[in-house]
Amino acid sequence: MAPSMTPTETAPAPAESTTGVVYDLQQVTVREVNSSLQSPDGPADATVTSPLGAHALACGIDRDIDVTIDGHVGYYAAGMNQRASVTINGNAGVGVAENMMSGTVRVHGDASQSAGATAHGGLLVIDGNAAARCGISMKGIDIVVGGNIGHMSAFMGQAGRLVVCGDAGEALGDSLYEARIYVRGTVASLGADCIKKDMRDEHLAELAELLSAADIDADPADFTRYGSARRLYNFHVDNASAY
Repeated sequence: MAPSMTPTETAPAPAESTTGVVYDLQQVTVREVNSSLQSPDGPADATVTSPLGAHALACGIDRDIDVTIDGHVGYYAAGMNQRASVTINGNAGVGVAENMMSGTVRVHGDASQSAGATAHGGLLVIDGNAAARCGISMKGIDIVVGGNIGHMSAFMGQAGRLVVCGDAGEALGDSLYEARIYVRGTVASLGADCIKKDMRDEHLAELAELLSAADIDADPADFTRYGSARRLYNFHVDNASAY
């Protein structure tokens, strides 16, 4: 935990390095780091050390900046991101890149539940596995997962693409709208209104671009596409059991 400071004290100045500004979370608070990262006058390149599972780190950034976090982070890291490129050299807790609008967030480890939840844009890359509800209510974000994902992923996914290089858990794409899902491995079960779809040339090209953007070497031809059957858009008595 960062040491507390009285109102008359000032935060220690971030250290300078050849690669930009370095913030040590054993010396400054998360609020101070976020304030500096969000500031229009803040650094163009920053590294955060000793995160020790801190919550809400690198949140609310709305400018061009490269942020590297050396270690594990807690809840909602890089949430509400716009324009920034955030790299996490560790695992991420619940809701990484939640409500992201643009930019890039990369996790060099595993992610907990609800990665990329409600996000409208940008690219989230998780090199390891993602837990349950990955991409829940996604609204335009692209998510690429190098490993497996848990149950109820892409639940109510409205727009965007979810790429899974491993296996998917139960109820994939439940109540899906127009988000597109690509899975290389096996799917435990599909959710309501989610079906397997044909992989056409445009989908192979789209997937190749996403894998390239994520720096993942995989053959798009090995993936299966899933999407909405569009039976739940409007109520129909024949579908009542599915609601």
